[in-house]
Amino acid sequence: MKILVKIAMSLGLGLSLAVLPAQGIAALRQGAKAPDFTLNAAQGGKPFTLSLQQTLKKGPVVLYFFPAAFTPGCTVEAHLFAEATGDFNRLGARVVGVTAGNIDRVAEFSKSECRDKFAVAADPGAKVAAKYDTAMPGPNKMMISNRTSFVIAPDGTILLSYTDRNPQAHIEKTLAAVRAWKARHR
Repeated sequence: MKILVKIAMSLGLGLSLAVLPAQGIAALRQGAKAPDFTLNAAQGGKPFTLSLQQTLKKGPVVLYFFPAAFTPGCTVEAHLFAEATGDFNRLGARVVGVTAGNIDRVAEFSKSECRDKFAVAADPGAKVAAKYDTAMPGPNKMMISNRTSFVIAPDGTILLSYTDRNPQAHIEKTLAAVRAWKARHR
Protein backbone atom coordinates (compact mmCIF):
# COMPACT_ATOMS: atom_id res chain seq x y z
CA MET A 1 0.00 0.00 0.00
CA LYS A 2 2.81 2.45 0.89
CA ILE A 3 4.45 1.82 -2.47
CA LEU A 4 1.18 2.56 -4.31
CA VAL A 5 0.75 5.79 -2.36
CA LYS A 6 4.32 6.88 -3.15
CA ILE A 7 3.84 6.06 -6.85
CA ALA A 8 0.53 7.95 -6.87
CA MET A 9 2.11 10.97 -5.19
CA SER A 10 5.05 10.99 -7.58
CA LEU A 11 2.66 10.84 -10.53
CA GLY A 12 0.61 13.70 -9.09
CA LEU A 13 -2.38 11.48 -8.42
CA GLY A 14 -2.68 12.49 -4.78
CA LEU A 15 -4.89 10.15 -2.82
CA SER A 16 -6.65 8.66 -5.84
CA LEU A 17 -4.75 5.37 -5.53
CA ALA A 18 -4.69 5.46 -1.75
CA VAL A 19 -8.34 4.45 -1.73
CA LEU A 20 -7.63 0.98 -3.07
CA PRO A 21 -9.40 -1.52 -0.86
CA ALA A 22 -7.14 -2.68 1.94
CA GLN A 23 -7.09 -6.27 3.14
CA GLY A 24 -9.47 -6.92 5.99
CA ILE A 25 -11.76 -3.93 5.43
CA ALA A 26 -15.34 -5.03 5.93
CA ALA A 27 -17.91 -2.30 6.52
CA LEU A 28 -20.87 -2.85 8.80
CA ARG A 29 -23.39 -5.07 7.03
CA GLN A 30 -26.99 -4.64 6.02
CA GLY A 31 -29.27 -5.29 9.01
CA ALA A 32 -26.75 -4.02 11.58
CA LYS A 33 -27.58 -1.09 13.84
CA ALA A 34 -25.83 2.12 12.72
CA PRO A 35 -23.62 3.59 15.45
CA ASP A 36 -24.85 7.02 16.51
CA PHE A 37 -22.45 9.96 16.32
CA THR A 38 -22.26 13.72 16.62
CA LEU A 39 -19.67 15.56 14.52
CA ASN A 40 -18.79 19.09 13.46
CA ALA A 41 -20.19 19.54 9.97
CA ALA A 42 -20.89 22.19 7.35
CA GLN A 43 -23.37 22.78 4.60
CA GLY A 44 -22.85 25.59 2.15
CA GLY A 45 -19.75 26.53 4.13
CA LYS A 46 -21.77 27.16 7.30
CA PRO A 47 -20.62 25.07 10.29
CA PHE A 48 -23.04 23.28 12.60
CA THR A 49 -23.18 20.19 14.80
CA LEU A 50 -24.57 17.13 13.03
CA SER A 51 -26.21 14.33 15.01
CA LEU A 52 -27.08 11.13 13.16
CA GLN A 53 -29.92 10.45 15.60
CA GLN A 54 -31.44 13.90 14.97
CA THR A 55 -31.04 13.58 11.19
CA LEU A 56 -32.75 10.17 11.19
CA LYS A 57 -35.85 11.80 12.74
CA LYS A 58 -36.40 13.45 9.33
CA GLY A 59 -36.21 10.15 7.38
CA PRO A 60 -33.57 7.79 6.01
CA VAL A 61 -29.97 8.95 5.80
CA VAL A 62 -27.53 8.28 2.98
CA LEU A 63 -24.26 8.31 4.91
CA TYR A 64 -21.22 8.19 2.70
CA PHE A 65 -17.62 8.04 3.85
CA PHE A 66 -14.90 9.33 1.53
CA PRO A 67 -11.10 9.40 1.86
CA ALA A 68 -10.20 13.09 1.47
CA ALA A 69 -11.75 16.37 0.37
CA PHE A 70 -10.52 17.88 -2.89
CA THR A 71 -9.03 14.66 -4.27
CA PRO A 72 -10.17 13.60 -7.76
CA GLY A 73 -12.48 10.68 -6.88
CA CYS A 74 -13.94 12.41 -3.84
CA THR A 75 -14.66 15.56 -5.81
CA VAL A 76 -16.43 13.54 -8.52
CA GLU A 77 -18.45 11.72 -5.87
CA ALA A 78 -19.44 15.00 -4.18
CA HIS A 79 -20.58 16.43 -7.52
CA LEU A 80 -22.64 13.30 -8.25
CA PHE A 81 -24.29 13.32 -4.81
CA ALA A 82 -24.99 17.07 -5.22
CA GLU A 83 -26.70 16.41 -8.55
CA ALA A 84 -28.80 13.62 -7.01
CA THR A 85 -29.66 15.40 -3.75
CA GLY A 86 -33.04 16.55 -5.12
CA ASP A 87 -33.93 12.95 -5.95
CA PHE A 88 -32.95 11.81 -2.44
CA ASN A 89 -34.88 14.67 -0.81
CA ARG A 90 -38.04 13.89 -2.83
CA LEU A 91 -37.84 10.37 -1.41
CA GLY A 92 -37.53 11.78 2.13
CA ALA A 93 -33.81 11.00 2.52
CA ARG A 94 -30.92 13.22 3.57
CA VAL A 95 -27.36 12.89 2.25
CA VAL A 96 -24.45 13.26 4.68
CA GLY A 97 -20.78 12.97 3.68
CA VAL A 98 -18.09 12.13 6.25
CA THR A 99 -14.32 12.40 5.87
CA ALA A 100 -11.31 12.33 8.18
CA GLY A 101 -10.57 16.01 7.48
CA ASN A 102 -10.80 19.10 9.65
CA ILE A 103 -13.86 21.35 9.83
CA ASP A 104 -12.31 24.26 7.89
CA ARG A 105 -11.49 22.03 4.92
CA VAL A 106 -14.89 20.31 5.13
CA ALA A 107 -16.68 23.69 5.20
CA GLU A 108 -14.85 24.77 2.04
CA PHE A 109 -15.57 21.40 0.38
CA SER A 110 -19.28 21.58 1.30
CA LYS A 111 -19.56 24.93 -0.42
CA SER A 112 -17.52 24.38 -3.56
CA GLU A 113 -17.74 20.67 -4.35
CA CYS A 114 -20.98 19.67 -2.62
CA ARG A 115 -22.53 22.81 -4.10
CA ASP A 116 -24.35 23.70 -0.87
CA LYS A 117 -26.66 20.70 -1.39
CA PHE A 118 -25.83 18.46 1.59
CA ALA A 119 -23.92 18.32 4.85
CA VAL A 120 -20.33 17.13 5.16
CA ALA A 121 -18.92 16.18 8.55
CA ALA A 122 -15.32 16.23 9.76
CA ASP A 123 -14.17 12.99 11.39
CA PRO A 124 -10.64 13.74 12.68
CA GLY A 125 -8.68 10.52 13.09
CA ALA A 126 -11.47 8.58 11.32
CA LYS A 127 -12.99 7.62 14.70
CA VAL A 128 -16.56 7.43 13.38
CA ALA A 129 -15.33 5.64 10.26
CA ALA A 130 -13.79 3.05 12.59
CA LYS A 131 -17.19 2.49 14.27
CA TYR A 132 -18.58 1.74 10.80
CA ASP A 133 -15.57 -0.45 9.94
CA THR A 134 -14.56 1.82 7.07
CA ALA A 135 -11.32 3.28 8.46
CA MET A 136 -8.08 2.41 6.71
CA PRO A 137 -4.48 3.62 6.76
CA GLY A 138 -3.78 6.56 4.50
CA PRO A 139 -0.66 8.54 3.69
CA ASN A 140 1.80 9.07 6.54
CA LYS A 141 0.06 6.35 8.59
CA MET A 142 -2.90 8.59 9.35
CA MET A 143 -6.32 6.95 9.29
CA ILE A 144 -8.78 7.88 6.54
CA SER A 145 -12.16 6.59 5.42
CA ASN A 146 -12.61 4.02 2.72
CA ARG A 147 -15.16 4.95 0.01
CA THR A 148 -18.22 3.34 1.61
CA SER A 149 -21.88 4.33 1.51
CA PHE A 150 -24.68 3.34 3.84
CA VAL A 151 -28.41 3.85 3.66
CA ILE A 152 -29.80 3.98 7.18
CA ALA A 153 -33.51 3.65 7.99
CA PRO A 154 -35.06 6.07 10.50
CA ASP A 155 -34.93 3.30 13.15
CA GLY A 156 -31.13 3.13 12.73
CA THR A 157 -31.03 -0.13 10.75
CA ILE A 158 -28.52 -0.26 7.91
CA LEU A 159 -30.44 -0.95 4.70
CA LEU A 160 -27.39 -0.84 2.41
CA SER A 161 -23.66 -1.13 2.97
CA TYR A 162 -21.58 -0.59 -0.16
CA THR A 163 -17.81 -0.20 -0.64
CA ASP A 164 -16.38 0.55 -4.08
CA ARG A 165 -13.81 2.93 -5.57
CA ASN A 166 -16.24 3.90 -8.36
CA PRO A 167 -18.04 7.07 -7.20
CA GLN A 168 -20.87 6.68 -9.76
CA ALA A 169 -21.90 3.31 -8.39
CA HIS A 170 -22.46 4.81 -4.92
CA ILE A 171 -25.16 7.14 -6.17
CA GLU A 172 -26.92 4.41 -8.16
CA LYS A 173 -26.85 1.89 -5.28
CA THR A 174 -27.93 4.31 -2.55
CA LEU A 175 -30.71 5.80 -4.66
CA ALA A 176 -32.04 2.30 -5.43
CA ALA A 177 -31.98 1.40 -1.71
CA VAL A 178 -33.84 4.59 -0.75
CA ARG A 179 -36.42 3.96 -3.50
CA ALA A 180 -36.94 0.41 -2.20
CA TRP A 181 -37.36 1.71 1.36
CA LYS A 182 -39.84 4.36 0.18
CA ALA A 183 -41.87 1.75 -1.76
CA ARG A 184 -42.24 -0.31 1.45
CA HIS A 185 -43.28 2.73 3.52
CA ARG A 186 -45.98 4.39 1.40
